[in-house]
Amino acid sequence: MALYCIGDLQGCNDALQRLLHKLDFSPSRDTVYVLGDLVNRGPDSLGVLRSLHALGDAAQCLLGNHDLNLLGVRQGLRKPHRRDTLQQVLDAPDGETLLDWLRHRRMAIFEHGWLMVHAGVLPQWSTAQTMALAGEVEQALRGTDLAGFSSGMYGNTPERWDDTLAGAERLRVIVNALTRMRFCTPDGVMEFATTGSVQTAPPGYLPWFEVPGRQTAGQPVAFGHWSTLGADRVAAQAGLLCNTLPLDTGCVWGGCLTAARLGATTGQFELITVSCEQSQQPGKKA
Repeated sequence: MALYCIGDLQGCNDALQRLLHKLDFSPSRDTVYVLGDLVNRGPDSLGVLRSLHALGDAAQCLLGNHDLNLLGVRQGLRKPHRRDTLQQVLDAPDGETLLDWLRHRRMAIFEHGWLMVHAGVLPQWSTAQTMALAGEVEQALRGTDLAGFSSGMYGNTPERWDDTLAGAERLRVIVNALTRMRFCTPDGVMEFATTGSVQTAPPGYLPWFEVPGRQTAGQPVAFGHWSTLGADRVAAQAGLLCNTLPLDTGCVWGGCLTAARLGATTGQFELITVSCEQSQQPGKKA
């Protein structure tokens, strides 16, 4: 049995198939954890969803910001962006089945000694709190009022976590931290405008994993979302970064698609990559 984590797919089904082939992946034997952003910007979001759905329990998938936005678009709450590649899913004869499967995916996973999220974890959150808060969002996604949840999901405020938050604001902060955050202040104020390297942090902000005293500092965390960060780390064949493993290596931007084969000891891993054809204009990252 082998365990793998894979970074952002963003509709690159051809690369996914080549990577699974390179891994000699067997759904009867192995498990792959996909760290969110399954869809969008790439050429075959429909193919990605069909492939992962067909793997059954062998594919454990997180929701990223693009996946949540697809659900919002389906609810009529957002119009597709001009660079989105979601229409093929919305028009597909099995589209509703795939979207229902998508809304039942996870917001965070803690298995085999690894905490897995799409984007990040606020410094004030422990692993247990992260999983509990992720569960609140999962419950809302799977409930009877998906449109209500989705309509409250969009927005940048509140900018920080507060245990007294309730309703849509509470869920919005959880979603933003787990699926959108790159930088925050030491006391957990999030910033969403900056998408570059760690060196581009705005004054007063740090990459979320560099915040001193982060509650999950002793816990290995695998995440995606930050393609410039992951691509640089994989190119350098670097180890853990502040006890985190960034795995978005910019497949949709012409980089590579990366899997980490998890070792028997927590925190150990081996990186396996396949190259990707460029699907978007350089510099147009999300």
